[in-house]
Amino acid sequence: MKYLWVALLLPALCFAAADSSSFEVGGFTFKRPAKWESVQPASTMRKAQLRVPGPKQSESADVIFFHFGPGDGGGTQANIDRWFMQFKDAKDKKSTGTKVGKHKVIYVSTHGTYSGGMPGQPAAALPDYALLGAIIEKETGNVFIKMTGPAEVVKSADGEFRQMVEGAMK
Repeated sequence: MKYLWVALLLPALCFAAADSSSFEVGGFTFKRPAKWESVQPASTMRKAQLRVPGPKQSESADVIFFHFGPGDGGGTQANIDRWFMQFKDAKDKKSTGTKVGKHKVIYVSTHGTYSGGMPGQPAAALPDYALLGAIIEKETGNVFIKMTGPAEVVKSADGEFRQMVEGAMK
């Protein structure tokens, strides 16, 4: 009888382990868009990391999730300013807030020459790059989500990015 339970449960356990389409960050469960890939976070500060494929195999964007807990990671405006400063010639800098359920979400975007500025980010300046970010404000600590990559890839992923962010709060 116990072997029957193992035979019935093993496929379900294997499927659950292989299914990385949903993941939790800061109390929110995000669902990864189908064509995006989960990747091993490049640092322990990152709670999750995704790769957004572009039209060419050599082009992709990175989506990085951070959650540091209450009061850590800097405030909303400090992070927006830091993200903008990572672009040498930031153009069309935008930050707009919206309410999703009981949480405020600030979307951030710009494009230009990306120079990173944090460990693990590019050492060389990358022209024609873009940023699409979201900051979910929460009492137990903000969740910071930052997509950077070739402008064409980032701009084409805008709708899926917003659906992923807002879907986590429903």
